[in-house]
Amino acid sequence: MTHKESLVPLKMMLFSFHGANTMVISFLPLLLAYRGLSEQEIGWVLAVGPTVSIISQPLFGYISDKFQTVKKVLLVATLGLIISSFFFFQMEVLGVLLFSAVFFYFFSSAIAPLADSLAQRRAKALNVPFGSIRTWGSIGFAISSLVIGQYVDWVGIQYLFIPYGMMTITLLLLTTRLKDVKVDTKPINFKDVGKLLRNKQFITLLLVMFLVTITHRTNDSFIGLYIRQIGGRDNLVGLAWFLGVFSEAIVFMFAGKWFKKFHPLVFMIIAAWLYTLRWLVYGIVADPYVLVVMQVFHGLSFGVFYVASFEYVSRLIPEHMQATGHLIFMTVFFGFSGIIGSLGGGYVLEVLGGQTLYIAMGIMTIVGSLLIGVYHWFYKNSY
Repeated sequence: MTHKESLVPLKMMLFSFHGANTMVISFLPLLLAYRGLSEQEIGWVLAVGPTVSIISQPLFGYISDKFQTVKKVLLVATLGLIISSFFFFQMEVLGVLLFSAVFFYFFSSAIAPLADSLAQRRAKALNVPFGSIRTWGSIGFAISSLVIGQYVDWVGIQYLFIPYGMMTITLLLLTTRLKDVKVDTKPINFKDVGKLLRNKQFITLLLVMFLVTITHRTNDSFIGLYIRQIGGRDNLVGLAWFLGVFSEAIVFMFAGKWFKKFHPLVFMIIAAWLYTLRWLVYGIVADPYVLVVMQVFHGLSFGVFYVASFEYVSRLIPEHMQATGHLIFMTVFFGFSGIIGSLGGGYVLEVLGGQTLYIAMGIMTIVGSLLIGVYHWFYKNSY
């Protein structure tokens, strides 16, 4: 088997997982609304995901390190995902939904970092760019957004479990064809966690960027419901996510060309202001077609902010603490921000409406950009 052929199952596995994941990220809130949940109750269900991931991702990573395998742990997680999703997608009562969501997100949140870890190691072993493998996940997400958006518009959101089940079974079959790698990284050192939590510059950065990351995760959770609230059809939700992921992929693809022109904190400030532009336009104009077009700025806001913040965090952390530091960074960016964004966003959306929510998010990113600016001025002579 050639190197190119050996990577086909891995690329298709990433395509399948992220294709399935877009149904959760983009369309699950619409399904929960169809089941009769209020916006605030939807926020409670969505908050389970980032809450559980804080435990699930390090746990599965530790198991992978412990037993020196990624493929076998991926198989267990994927099988658990298929079984838990069967029950999760059928539930209608809030209490049962919350209970089943714990198991569903426990397995689903573990797959992405494991798959990326496997892709990174295979890329290194075969001396090919990691991005050439990982981009198949973005392709799967983007294509699935368009296809599933049209599917639910024609067939109905209540039948979302059918394509999700098909995609996850395909994922399982492809995972059995993966070539495993030997895991040689050290597990998380809890002493390192303590040292990093005492690093004032690192912790201050996480705090000042928190206002921006909360708005990003709030939008992830509620953009679909907001598009519907302002008169858009479900197929527009798919189109909005397609344009957002496509622009994000372009930014990531060419990051090496633009990224080194300025300090990472400068790019973070610029991206925060682009977030502000997006949120205020979403809130003030409140037109579904304008919102969809504005999604092309997703790459220039999230893509730039994520790349720049990840790079700056890497500068702050000693080499032997990189893995632990990145885990803390990701936990704040996607975990804690996701919890607050889902809970707070659901409450504001239900009580005050989507326009107020997005205008408030615009104000938050203005304050966040100013805080990052002050941080940059204070630490301008370091890193």
